[in-house]
Amino acid sequence: MEPVLIVLIVLVVVAFIALIKTIQVIPQASAAIVERFGRYTRTLSAGLNIVVPFIDTIRNRIDLREQVVPFPPQPVITSDNLVVNIDTVIYYQVTDPRAATYEVASYIQAIEQLTVTTLRNIIGSMDLESTLTSREVINAGLRGVLDEATGRWGIRVNRVELKAIEPPTSIQDSMEKQMRADRDKRAAILTAEGARQAQILRAEGEKQAAVLQAEGEAQAAVLKADGEAAAIRTVFEAIHEGDADQKLLAYQYLQTLPELAKGDANKLWIIPSEVGDALKGLGGAFQGATGGGNGAAPVVPPTAARVPVDPANAPRPVDTDKTLRPRVEPTREYPKIDE
Repeated sequence: MEPVLIVLIVLVVVAFIALIKTIQVIPQASAAIVERFGRYTRTLSAGLNIVVPFIDTIRNRIDLREQVVPFPPQPVITSDNLVVNIDTVIYYQVTDPRAATYEVASYIQAIEQLTVTTLRNIIGSMDLESTLTSREVINAGLRGVLDEATGRWGIRVNRVELKAIEPPTSIQDSMEKQMRADRDKRAAILTAEGARQAQILRAEGEKQAAVLQAEGEAQAAVLKADGEAAAIRTVFEAIHEGDADQKLLAYQYLQTLPELAKGDANKLWIIPSEVGDALKGLGGAFQGATGGGNGAAPVVPPTAARVPVDPANAPRPVDTDKTLRPRVEPTREYPKIDE
């Protein structure tokens, strides 16, 4: 009985193992490659699958989701002979599990090497400045080459990104200095533009202020002249309406004479000849009022016009007084002595 029991136990174990190998559960977004005696038979999709135990074997399980693979920095030489280190990131997806299994030994390694060689070809035709400012161009070029090359491997490259571009340390220092110089230049230009604009605005303000001041002064002068003209016109009309005679005019002359003598700068003042004519009428008026003489106005000789005499040719008066006193010349003008 014991050998039979052992055989039964072995059969049960073998049946259990065969059942396990017969039923294959494939997760979602995955695929499995089935081989029968080492030859490709079919591809198992997601779900419950039945295979022949001990005859069919699972060669490879492949994830059909999009994968992200970062590659280490790769040294690349630009067209101006500068070495830069570039980090790349590849986004890919397996579209054909059979091709990904049998067309290439390791599609991850193949994609990495293809990325490096393609990147060197693209960067080799660009200088450093173009490399730093043309990421989109480099990404598009890499994606086009990789997608075309990996299509027969059952791989679709969805996106290629340059994670970092690191130029040499000396180039970085030079770039920082250049950027600092550019910032200083822009700051100096903005400062100069601000100062220039401020000077222009200040000059325009001063110009407008001067124009307004000149216009104000002109209007004030016009108004003042109009006022003086109106005053003169009013006085003139009042004189004509009052019918002023010679006596009133002579009286006005007498009132004006003290004003002519005022001031320290008045060294010499001359009475016009018309004053004598006016004083005739005024003297006659006074004599008529007081009854002096025969009522006729005294004759006041008009002031002769002053004729300049050359001092060198003028006759000198005879001095009979022998005492010491200053010599007086009749043709010399002497300053007025205030009492």
